[in-house]
Amino acid sequence: MATITAAMVKDLRESTGAGMMDCKAALTESGGDMQAAQDWLRKKGLSKAAKKAGRVAADGLISALTKGTKGVLVEVNSETDFVARNDQFQGLVKMIAQVALEVGADVEKIKSAKVGSVTVETAIADAIATIGENMTLRRAASLEVGNGLVSSYVHNAVVEGAGKIGVIVALESTGKIDELAVLGRQLAMHVAAAKPFALDPAGLDPALVKREKDVLADKYRQQGKPENVIEKIV
Repeated sequence: MATITAAMVKDLRESTGAGMMDCKAALTESGGDMQAAQDWLRKKGLSKAAKKAGRVAADGLISALTKGTKGVLVEVNSETDFVARNDQFQGLVKMIAQVALEVGADVEKIKSAKVGSVTVETAIADAIATIGENMTLRRAASLEVGNGLVSSYVHNAVVEGAGKIGVIVALESTGKIDELAVLGRQLAMHVAAAKPFALDPAGLDPALVKREKDVLADKYRQQGKPENVIEKIV
């Protein structure tokens, strides 16, 4: 039987992020073979992840990433804000944004894309096993222009490019890139603050417009305004 040293446990822990006792068990099960121990931990981690999959992931982070004429937003959920402040989780979210910038905003394509020797989906499962909370890649969005650039803004970023509110703005233009970058960031900041429903009135949902008009009409009706005046006010 192979002798499992503290140095071996330390090396395995550093390479996998798993707990010390799990690392010791993995090395014992694999007879001291580091590669086999890593595989054992990954299988154990996927099992742990499956057990946690039913738990609600309602917190997490948004990551905004741009590169010239392309930009993406990804939302990765965790169970608690505590995990959202975890360095490993933050790194995972930013890594997923990098992948999305290459493959696009389709969640299934992102999850099946490879990072090194593993898929993004497996990387998420490994993080679940290591951190101990359920996590999900909830959604992604992307913008791209032929000429111009895509700007971004993250409100109250917990780490560069990641926070609770993220915005990307695409500017189609042949103007100077440095000037467009300033304008794009300003617009993105306004979007974060105002949370607009559409780019222009034509893009608004008619049902939303009707509901708002009804609310205003009832407000002025209760104030005793005549119907013809209410219509003009609304």
